Amino acid sequence: MFSKVYSAGLQGIDGYPVQVEADVGNGLPGFHMVGYLASEVREAEERVKTALKNSGFSMLPKKVTVNLSPADVRKDGTAFDLPVAVAVLTAYGAGGAFALEDSAFIGELGLDGQVKPVRGVLSLVSAMRDAGKERCFLPKENVPEGMAVGQIQIVGIENMRQMMELLNNPQRITSEDPSSWSFLEEPEQELVDFSEVSGQKLVRRATEVAAAGRHNILYLGPPGSGKSMVARRLSTILSSMSPEEQLEVSKVYSVCGMLPPGKALLGRRPFRAPHHTISPQAMAGGGRYPKPGEISLASRGVLFLDEFPEFRREALEILRQPLEERRVTVSRVHGSCVFPAGVLLAAAMNPCPCGFYPDRSRCSCNEQQVRRYLGKISRPLLERIDICVETSPVSFHDIRGKEEGNESSARIRQRVEQAKEIQRKRFEGSSIFFNSEMGSRQVRQYCALGSQEEEFLQRAYQAKRLSARSCHKILKVARTIADLDGAAHILKEHLCEAVSYRDLEEKYWGKGV
Repeated sequence: MFSKVYSAGLQGIDGYPVQVEADVGNGLPGFHMVGYLASEVREAEERVKTALKNSGFSMLPKKVTVNLSPADVRKDGTAFDLPVAVAVLTAYGAGGAFALEDSAFIGELGLDGQVKPVRGVLSLVSAMRDAGKERCFLPKENVPEGMAVGQIQIVGIENMRQMMELLNNPQRITSEDPSSWSFLEEPEQELVDFSEVSGQKLVRRATEVAAAGRHNILYLGPPGSGKSMVARRLSTILSSMSPEEQLEVSKVYSVCGMLPPGKALLGRRPFRAPHHTISPQAMAGGGRYPKPGEISLASRGVLFLDEFPEFRREALEILRQPLEERRVTVSRVHGSCVFPAGVLLAAAMNPCPCGFYPDRSRCSCNEQQVRRYLGKISRPLLERIDICVETSPVSFHDIRGKEEGNESSARIRQRVEQAKEIQRKRFEGSSIFFNSEMGSRQVRQYCALGSQEEEFLQRAYQAKRLSARSCHKILKVARTIADLDGAAHILKEHLCEAVSYRDLEEKYWGKGV
């Protein structure tokens, strides 16, 4: 007897429909699985047979053939256990009262017949919904993820006995009640706050601009001046995520199995701070069968690279294309995967190996050492950083002074949220969320200048020998500064501030240094 049920597989962070076909007939008894399967999928043969036996189902010795289609796409993971078990049982004649065409099955089986949770449920259920399925049977622990997708009925399953009872009695099938589940991760209380940052008014302002428009930022200064301290508080002033951003970020974490237990969606923007020994593959994602890397795990959040020049050159240069295109394309023999890379890059570095250049009273490095150290950051990569800001040594008064005058993260976040709302209305109906994501067409449309501002930008362009990319980044930053001021048009003072954030390139990397 032939049976067919529906499931889904993962390719990168996206799901795709899979048909699980089972045929039970006469012949030499055996259990055969075909369809370009990874080792963990092939092992489903033993898991399914043992789970069905321990669940009380007896199967006559027959020739059982299971095919996972499309056969030219590699299937991996353990989510096919449940659909294989259902297909085999229905091929044996069980569960005949239920119409399988409108349903999908996802889940791993234990040897005792229990249905265990799997990773990537957000993407898998989304693929089933897009394929027109009305309901999806999931492990009980994955129900919140399934319901977060929406527009598809979710049925939680605990074991194979319950699964087959529902198939034999379709009138007992009831969808999960969304009110009894919590989808969104509760934001934790922040352990750090901007009120703890002493002095550094210019750095605080630059960080606020970076957060408001999602502009990449580089902190440069001597050791102990607060570069890492400010960067680690950047996430406390970021605007809240939209539902679309929550789903995008949560898909990546779901595929990697990193969602909080019992939660379907991340409630706050990610903050990732990999060590400088990270490999290029771990940074961008990859492997024989590609998985997301740190860039994708930080998408819609902050990727903080402390001790910027200490990273391997290959790991830094691999950032260039993702920072520009806001996605990572990983190509392998078995196919290509596209991962999101909408990160806010925050980097911190010293100006030289000892950290005190250009203060010659303290710096012990010669010009060649300084040039070699700064040369670890290439100019093409530097061009992709919108804001460069220098931290100054902190005075004793700043350290020991009272903190009452320092603005808190909550207060700064209010201004960032207001700027975000302006950007939301500006880009409504498009795939753009922030000023930093504008392309050339949007820059011409939303960054129009008056004659005085146009003349000023032209002088800056010629004097600093800017590239077209740098000029566009200045306009994007100026647009964000204007949004923070509530100005409808970019004024000269906004351009002046934006241009000043690129002065460090000439100071430290200009003239051959």
